[in-house]
Amino acid sequence: MEATEARRAVAAVMATAAELDLAVDDAIVLSDSNRLVLRLTPCDTVARVTPLTHFASAEQEVDLVRRLTQRDGPVAPLEPRVEPRVFVRDGFQVTLWAYFEPVQSRRLPPAEYAQALARLHAALRRTEVAAPHFMDRVADTQRDVASRNITPDLADKDRALLTGTLHDLGRSIVNRRGTEQPLHGEPHPFNILDTNSGPLFIDFENTARGPVEYDLAWVPSEVVRNYPDADQDLVGECRGVVLAIIAAHRWSLNDQHPSGRESGVGFLRVLREGPPWPALDEVVW
Repeated sequence: MEATEARRAVAAVMATAAELDLAVDDAIVLSDSNRLVLRLTPCDTVARVTPLTHFASAEQEVDLVRRLTQRDGPVAPLEPRVEPRVFVRDGFQVTLWAYFEPVQSRRLPPAEYAQALARLHAALRRTEVAAPHFMDRVADTQRDVASRNITPDLADKDRALLTGTLHDLGRSIVNRRGTEQPLHGEPHPFNILDTNSGPLFIDFENTARGPVEYDLAWVPSEVVRNYPDADQDLVGECRGVVLAIIAAHRWSLNDQHPSGRESGVGFLRVLREGPPWPALDEVVW
């Protein structure tokens, strides 16, 4: 968020927490991109805050996580001391979540990561989810790439590269007619917490329907190799789509990701080099 908007967002969170009788002296920024994530102390609550104009539905995310928690899905739950809903204040929507101290002494083993993702997929299969197809996100990205108002600095050759990659790989994935189900949508390493309670997934704002290989395209290669019965060819094609989606986001006029345009250049370079497509953590910028 821009600095002025972020200050307003923090004030909205602090006021909301105070009304809910949560003890708050400080708000520590954990993440700041398309939404602001704060750790509130001393109550140790995580607040996620976005403008009301944000593309994702906070209500749907809250409802989904609540139901996944009931199905023993490996997800970070909502704050148990308050009503499980979205709180609206001063133009922002605020959701409150339980805080988990991360395990700092190790890197999450790929086998544990894969096992947690398989458990999440199993829980999602047992949950009725009103989610768009992942190809809807591909279509949205294609529109952004085609719009010079949204991606004004994208060179014509790169615009053509992204358009062609999204079209060709998207069509190939759909033509495979693989088994589809509800997905996390972006289960990359920044969206999984390694805690003393085990690995827990967060951030379900991009939940979609599609093959599990689309989710696997967001995780490191070692995790994919530990995931049961993954179609490696399909994972590869999904990686190409994911690389193109991220590259397009980095060239969007309103992109607020910390890596900025520098990573956008890196992702375009990888796409120019062609397959086999690397995992996200293998992209260098």
